[in-house]
Amino acid sequence: MPGRVSGKVAFVTGAARGQGRSHALRLAEEGADIIALDLVDGIDTVTRFYPASTEDDLADTVRGVERLGRRIVAGKVDVRDFDAVRELLDRGVAELGRVDIVVANAGIFISGQPAHRITEAEWDDVLDVNLKGVWHTCKAAVPHLIEQGDGGSIILTSSTAGIKGTPKAAAYAASKHAVVGLMRTLVGELGEHRIRANTVHPGATDTDMIINDRCFGLFVPGVENPTKEQVAPIFAGTNALPVPWVDPVDVSHAVLFLASDEARYVTGTELKVDAGFTAR
Repeated sequence: MPGRVSGKVAFVTGAARGQGRSHALRLAEEGADIIALDLVDGIDTVTRFYPASTEDDLADTVRGVERLGRRIVAGKVDVRDFDAVRELLDRGVAELGRVDIVVANAGIFISGQPAHRITEAEWDDVLDVNLKGVWHTCKAAVPHLIEQGDGGSIILTSSTAGIKGTPKAAAYAASKHAVVGLMRTLVGELGEHRIRANTVHPGATDTDMIINDRCFGLFVPGVENPTKEQVAPIFAGTNALPVPWVDPVDVSHAVLFLASDEARYVTGTELKVDAGFTAR
């Protein structure tokens, strides 16, 4: 049987690992070819918190898509560089024929300080990647979607931090709230072209961005080198469902739904995958 996005091409940013890799693989499982990018280099303000992805990580994503029998065009690209984003996407469209699905997933997380103590560099890096990078992704893709004339689906990764305030992560929360504003604007601008736009809002997710000592330290201050096992009950206590975090594939299922024709009339939606975190 054909997959739920068979014959489509998906453009996924931040695809080297974590949610981005999961999204690329899940869409490929359901028949999509993939255009993928990732910075695969560290940003100094971020690598103090958790390690950067690598070129080997991106290569693993490529191999995973190819094992599923799908084609992929991938490259080392910084979403802060619009010309580089557009160049890779244009190359992917030239090789794969089109683009139908845009998954603007690339993002970074810096935490640990109240808003008035965040450095200028930290603020700028988070907003440049999480907001400007998402805008660059859309800016590069929308002309293709309009020119093709077949509609399309744009899925922007926000966060539970795009719904409620997040202490000691002001830049991140500001960027993720802003992504929702961008999505809502795209809904109005692109609806006449049958291009849909939605956000997904993951809660704590089992990826390197969350599963690291610095993030754990927010939950167990004063504990040196806290373990995943130590913090899991605390994370679980913040959710309505008794789980500490969701898996990347749980978010990918939501992305797949929004990308598919099953969601053909779903636009302007903020889809939460958060185990009930924002409902408490």
